[in-house]
Amino acid sequence: MKIRQLAWWAGAAVATVVAVGVAAPVQAAPSISLQYRTSAAGATVDQVEPWFVLRNGGSTSVPLSTVKIRYYFGADSPAQQYRFACSWAVVSCSTVTGTFGTIAGGSTGADRYLEVGFTSGTLAAGGSTGDLQLRFHRSDWQRITQSDDYSYGPSSAYASSTRIAVFVAGELVSGTPPTGGNPTPSPTPTTPTTPPGDGAVVFDDFSYANADDPSISAHQWTIRTNAGGPGIPGARWLKENVSFPTVSGSNKALQLRSSTDGTGAGTQQSEVLHQRKFLEGTYAARVFFTDAPESGPDGDAVVETFFTITPLARDLDPDYSEQDFEYLPNGGWGEPSNILYATSWETYQNDPWIAVNTHTEQRQSYAGWHDLVLQVVDGQIRYFVDGQLFATHGGDYYPETLQSVNFNLWFISGGQIGSSTPRTYTQQVDWFYHAKNEVVSPAEVIARVNGYRTAGTTWVDTVPAS
Repeated sequence: MKIRQLAWWAGAAVATVVAVGVAAPVQAAPSISLQYRTSAAGATVDQVEPWFVLRNGGSTSVPLSTVKIRYYFGADSPAQQYRFACSWAVVSCSTVTGTFGTIAGGSTGADRYLEVGFTSGTLAAGGSTGDLQLRFHRSDWQRITQSDDYSYGPSSAYASSTRIAVFVAGELVSGTPPTGGNPTPSPTPTTPTTPPGDGAVVFDDFSYANADDPSISAHQWTIRTNAGGPGIPGARWLKENVSFPTVSGSNKALQLRSSTDGTGAGTQQSEVLHQRKFLEGTYAARVFFTDAPESGPDGDAVVETFFTITPLARDLDPDYSEQDFEYLPNGGWGEPSNILYATSWETYQNDPWIAVNTHTEQRQSYAGWHDLVLQVVDGQIRYFVDGQLFATHGGDYYPETLQSVNFNLWFISGGQIGSSTPRTYTQQVDWFYHAKNEVVSPAEVIARVNGYRTAGTTWVDTVPAS
């Protein structure tokens, strides 16, 4: 954890009065055009960098979630894999998705495609998306030959392209795909299909007696006691700050308590983490966020979290990854008040500070219980809050190596109020669930958790240690 600086096209309803025997007017097809340029011209490049602008020349707005752009290219080898990234977008990179596909029987220069989509937003009548600054690279970071790619053009100025296709609800509205390049209608990123999982899951109801319960370590959880960041320098991470109170009926919860008097010596923080063995699949937890301390004056920049992480072996380590839910009830990192972040990390460097991440945020109070779901599958990272899609990230930010699951509660260095009176914050976690290699919808997660509780099952772990 580091300091941060995240349907089908229906058109607009047309009110008409239709007399008996008179046909209703036919809804006009959307008039969408695309302009293209490259910011990485040359026969061979480290990254292909197609930049797009979509324009709506019609009189009806179009939901961006129904729009797909396909950029066609030839793979350098049959087994080669690619990674997508959005560098910058007027509509926000958090709403832009990128996936790769193959063309059956495709020829040299057009046997693969990058499909760009959107999770939200509207392309207004007469409007445009503004810049979509995109890029992709080989997963092994070898140079790419792009001069013979079907959609490639060397111009650095925006211009129309007939070799990049635009589809609305599966219908071609602009450009000419190569042979075999037409798609069939596919689900939008907000409703992914569920690939078969391998049946491996972790479920924990946190039914432990106290922080000394031997089942905690037997279930591969660790209560942190070692020194170090994040947070106020000199702060301690204490085992006694972790407990398991009853929160409703007979259900217990993991509780984290952290306190500060504004000094390093007077600050105690808390963290609980699972072993490093998680990668693709669905992660979920029911988490209680608080807006105010249980005692003492309010106002400190405190961070309440649920996240996955791969350790950083060195500066800008390419194997590092992190996906965060972070709630800041009193703001911090330049924010003045409540904010919830969903942040996905590729890597970082401490000194001088370089952050390679993308984030989506919502500025409002999230005090109370919330169901947090994270789906990591097929190059996409999807964050859900209480069943609603909160963010979609991907590209370089997609994790590549095994991660641990963590919950912690800590204070941002320099974000303390001017008081020496101790104040204590709490965060609770009702349960944790993970399904390896499976996309599980938020509603199905809740159904499975309720099934475990009905059966009296408090802990399951069939995910092998790797």
